[in-house]
Amino acid sequence: MGQQVNELSMDRVTTSNDKMTEYELFVTAPHEGGKPLWINANQRQHWAVKAKNTKLWRQATALRARQMKLPTGLKRAHITVHVHKSNRRTYDVHNLYGTAKAAIDGLIDYGVLPDDTNAHLTGPDMREGDPRPIAGITITIKETT
Repeated sequence: MGQQVNELSMDRVTTSNDKMTEYELFVTAPHEGGKPLWINANQRQHWAVKAKNTKLWRQATALRARQMKLPTGLKRAHITVHVHKSNRRTYDVHNLYGTAKAAIDGLIDYGVLPDDTNAHLTGPDMREGDPRPIAGITITIKETT
């Protein structure tokens, strides 16, 4: 089993014995006014504000995928998203599904998968990540058959 790790960002590529590859990338949360722009199911935002935040997450994720030189054209994958807040306050990680959806759309924009339908994607499975100095999400993409 081989593994490459970028120690600065904790991005990782792992290949297992069954030739399935796992990619892990950290996407820094877009910020405005010093606060991360989470897309939260409990927010009651104007549609234009939500659309702007969704676009920022999509673009940030597509950029990270490009920077990591992730492969394009995977047929099927399982995605897990770990949410990393910059504080230790309690929260419901599933309320941030909108953030994960926007990030996955960014991966689709980049071309990791042809689409985010059930035929190509299992997940996203939402998890609470460890607190970090900079808020963001860690996306784990496991190629499946």
